[in-house]
Amino acid sequence: MTDNQTTTPLSGNWGIITPAIFQQFEDISINVKPERLQVYIKKAQELDLKPFLSYPLYYQLNKYFEADGQMKTDTPQVYKNLVNGCEYTDRSGYISRYEGLIPTLVYFTFARFIEGNGVHYTATGPVIKQYDNAQAVSTQDLTRLVQQQRSVANAHANEVEKFLQDKQNDYPLWRYNERNKSARQSGPRIRSVDRTNFNDVTGIAEIDNFLPLDIFL
Repeated sequence: MTDNQTTTPLSGNWGIITPAIFQQFEDISINVKPERLQVYIKKAQELDLKPFLSYPLYYQLNKYFEADGQMKTDTPQVYKNLVNGCEYTDRSGYISRYEGLIPTLVYFTFARFIEGNGVHYTATGPVIKQYDNAQAVSTQDLTRLVQQQRSVANAHANEVEKFLQDKQNDYPLWRYNERNKSARQSGPRIRSVDRTNFNDVTGIAEIDNFLPLDIFL
């Protein structure tokens, strides 16, 4: 690194959506801790949303959010529109309704949640949940569920992309990259090993009754 290059440490707990906003789109069990859902929100932001928006626009957008996920009051209107949606005139002169970034991030998060929540990592190794009155989802069905949610996310992402193209002058930091489309493919995502205390025993039988993963291998 040369002398004229500087770095700024990241601070706060970045978040464009909160678990409470997520619940407005998908009905998640009350037994799922908000902290656990927040893990997948941050993964979706960093691994799905950031490359899609382009790094400069993503980092600029995050400057307008508080650590608790609330948008700052002095956020410019163009960034409020980007996140929350608006009606606007497109390049062809038609009035269009844009739903905002939130649905895109919600469904990227949901796909990662479905994929990552089926397998837990305990002190004795990876396990799959088993319930007293239900059967665990098969690997094939789990893959289809992930693909379905990523397809929904990609449909919303296409709308965001159109909005950014139509309003390019308002978002000069955005850079279209064809490789972003391949990055948004509908297949399962690589996930890191979850060794947090969110996988601790809860005392709820239907959650803590795990089936060892190795019987499926």
